[in-house]
Amino acid sequence: MTKRSTGAAIATALALSFAAFSAHAAEDSSAKTDNAPAAASVPSKRPIADFLAKTTGWQCVQFARMFSGIQLFGDAKTWWAQALGKYARGFTPEAGSVLVFKPYGPMTRGHVAVVSQVVTERIIQVTHANWSPIDGKRGKVEKDVTVVDVSKTGDWSQVKVFYNPTGDLGTRVYPTYGFVYKAAKAAVDAAANAGKSAGSAVASLGDR
Repeated sequence: MTKRSTGAAIATALALSFAAFSAHAAEDSSAKTDNAPAAASVPSKRPIADFLAKTTGWQCVQFARMFSGIQLFGDAKTWWAQALGKYARGFTPEAGSVLVFKPYGPMTRGHVAVVSQVVTERIIQVTHANWSPIDGKRGKVEKDVTVVDVSKTGDWSQVKVFYNPTGDLGTRVYPTYGFVYKAAKAAVDAAANAGKSAGSAVASLGDR
């Protein structure tokens, strides 16, 4: 199979996965009650992650952009600065956000990973590409990989990441910039300003 036909097959499979999940999600949504607990993960992406885990040749930025929907380009180490003014940034993990790693050691271009689930305040799972060599190959997608915050202040500035060849957390501690959230910064700012305006209105009523 040629590269072009392989790419077409992947695109077709992705489209079918999205369509199948959308129909399933609609059924699930109609069956939920108002008291149903909110999920702290991104289940909508899992069928796609399962499929992509069987493919190879992925770069971390290429995969993170497609999987998260965050439209940033270039080396992973530039994503934090690029996000300024475009996307909200912070130091608390959220499902669907992207954890941006600083360049460190042989990882000269940094790394990005999509948060698939928040387990605790200091443990998350990510889905990312081109991290561990699997079956002797790079460029593979790994889903729901454990990442642990080992920073002294709990701000996710230093993490350890599960490493497939050893079947455990790696010994290396990686520095990070923080999380880029899918919500556009303009929308976040607008919501914050609306909250401030409402607060001011309530305060002015109290002064009357």
